[in-house]
Order: sequence, then C-alpha cells, then structure tokens
Amino acid sequence: MFLLLLVVFIIFNGAFTLEILFFGIGISLAVCAFSCIFMGYSLKKELKVYMKLPLIIAYVFMLIFEIIKANICTAVLVLKGGKKIEPTIVSFPSPFKSELAGTMLANSITLTPGTISVSFRNGMFTVHCLDGHLGEGIGSSGFVKLLKKIEE
Repeated sequence: MFLLLLVVFIIFNGAFTLEILFFGIGISLAVCAFSCIFMGYSLKKELKVYMKLPLIIAYVFMLIFEIIKANICTAVLVLKGGKKIEPTIVSFPSPFKSELAGTMLANSITLTPGTISVSFRNGMFTVHCLDGHLGEGIGSSGFVKLLKKIEE
C-alpha cells in the first residue's frame, strides 16, 4: 500500500522533485501507519497480495482474452441468423471458500458477452447464457482454476 500511495501522490503532483518525493514518503507512511493502527490493515496481507500479483495479472489477461473470444462468438451467433438462439439458465456450485473469489467470478462472467450472472446465493451460481453452448463448462473454466490458485 505504501508504494501505491507514493506513486499516486507523485502522479497527482504532476512533477517529480526531491521535495515532492520526501513529502510523499512522509504522507504515505502516515496513511499506512493510520491504516495499520486504526483500520486493522496488516503488512502481511499486503505481502500476500504482492506474492499473488503474477496470478492476478494472468487473470486480467485471461479475462481480456475471454471477452474478445466471447465478443466474436456472440457476434457470429447474432449476425449469422441461420441457427435459432436458445437462451439457457445454467447453475453450478461454487468451488471457492471466500465470497471475494465468487464475486470476481460472477463479475467476470457478466463481463463476457453472451452471459450474465443472475445470482450467487448459498454457494450456487446461476448464469443466463444467450445460447446453450456459451454455458458449457462454465463451472470448470480457466477463470475458476486461476481464481482457486489466487484464493489459496
């Protein structure tokens, strides 16, 4: 958090001088200390996030790739017009321990065209798919596997 605060402070100042750097270090340290003392923030948690950063970056790239792939698939499905579109509701159990991972999966599903997360309750996902083949294997997709690694 300290480095992020410092970088944001320097960016918002619009210049980089020694004075801005030292002032930014002081303010960033003060905000970090306040967060640790009064808000229950832990540097150990921050280190865990930094250790998982390569997996998070891989997840973002996978999400971008899946969005592009789903855009093409949905566009072909809609523009081709020969096949009748059959919307489907797919339900599958959540393989995650935390709600954060489940929420990330639900948001990722909604971001990909052709699918919308309808609900995530009692450990069950319900997803509306534009066509049946868009929902195949959604419970064991690359999103799920990568989120399980991030969650560990």
